[in-house]
Amino acid sequence: MARLRAAGCVFAEEEAALLIAAAGTPDDLERMVLDREGGRPLEQILGWAEFGGVRVALEPGVFVPRRRSELVVRLAVEAARPGAVAVDLCCGSGALGAALLAARPDVEVHAADLDPAAVAAARRNLPPQRVHQGDLYDALPGRLRGRIDVLLVNAPYVPTDEIAMMPPEARDHEHRIALDGGEDGLAVQRAVCGAARDWLAAGGTLVIETGRSQADRTAALMTAAGLRPRIVMDADIGGVAVVAM
Repeated sequence: MARLRAAGCVFAEEEAALLIAAAGTPDDLERMVLDREGGRPLEQILGWAEFGGVRVALEPGVFVPRRRSELVVRLAVEAARPGAVAVDLCCGSGALGAALLAARPDVEVHAADLDPAAVAAARRNLPPQRVHQGDLYDALPGRLRGRIDVLLVNAPYVPTDEIAMMPPEARDHEHRIALDGGEDGLAVQRAVCGAARDWLAAGGTLVIETGRSQADRTAALMTAAGLRPRIVMDADIGGVAVVAM
């Protein structure tokens, strides 16, 4: 515990307990502590993260789900009717989709990501046949076009020049593809919004996580795409999302 505290771990006691419980041998524990001292995210060391009441399996380098993203799941749960088709686009570990499925097992959940490591993790957290690899909508089966009732998206939205200012746990240990949102942070969101109406069912809902300073611009992208957006914030978890139909 003292080593973790010296390494700057705010919750050193809790982290130590988790590492001890996960370690099979003293050598395993030493390796895990060394990794944590080196700044590797605790969740990647453990191989899982708690998110939205679900234990989400992770792979090395895959984006660790943040609690703020639970707002996106909550909005998706509210929007989904029984039997709805939902897609977790830019899914990473599939945490959003897994939390949605846990809350609404009556929903058909698909997920997609470009990163092979993310897809491998998502296939551990969701029905593997419903996790697709590829670039945004190109990853999805054609039969989903025009049939998606809820499209939930946590696309990378950090401007390229700001990645260097992120905490080392993120910038050094999560794949850049999960962080880099282009020059203004909105490059991937722009592509998602631009084609959303082609993939959404009539009356379908798009929910995108975004930054507080970017919310108005995310909403403008949705308006330009012919959707009607509203901004939703949850100060308790730091979540910001734009939801549109």
